[in-house]
Amino acid sequence: MTNKAVFLDRDGVINVDHGYVYRKEDFEFVDGIFEACRRFQEQGYLLIVVTNQSGIARNMYTEPQFQELTDWMVERFKEQGVTISKVYHCPHHPDFGPAGERDCDCRKPKPGMILRGIEEFELDPAECIMVGDKPSDVAAAERAGIGTKVRVSTGSLFVTLPNNEASLSLLTHVDQIIHDRSSV
Repeated sequence: MTNKAVFLDRDGVINVDHGYVYRKEDFEFVDGIFEACRRFQEQGYLLIVVTNQSGIARNMYTEPQFQELTDWMVERFKEQGVTISKVYHCPHHPDFGPAGERDCDCRKPKPGMILRGIEEFELDPAECIMVGDKPSDVAAAERAGIGTKVRVSTGSLFVTLPNNEASLSLLTHVDQIIHDRSSV
């Protein structure tokens, strides 16, 4: 049984963050993301997306529009031999949307989406990796007890590795990240 996963933020990690992307014609995959994910998958990691989508609360797009884009994105990964096990999203924002939905447990930096993934897939958080582009991604992972947190520079996959070394690409350092994880 797989007990480890890579949690991936969407905007800025999987796709270039053009701001509130909800249409496939605006969705631009970050170079190297398919190969990086394939390498993680080959090492036994599940791939789980955790993404804040406040554009829904802001009425910029709807849940069905988000789901349509998500289905399309997951299919592009599948065409590349990569399985996305689950996509969790937070449609909330503290300043927008229905008052009763503004204070949620899922909007990063809160760990709700990650904790749901840990529970649903029976993961060992210490064996998991979070790849995000914002401090809120790292904070959510920290609060969920994720063992390895990797922060990338938006859209370029410039990486700050766990030992605080910098790298030019997630793809070129997947093997080092996995090795560092296995030697802990």
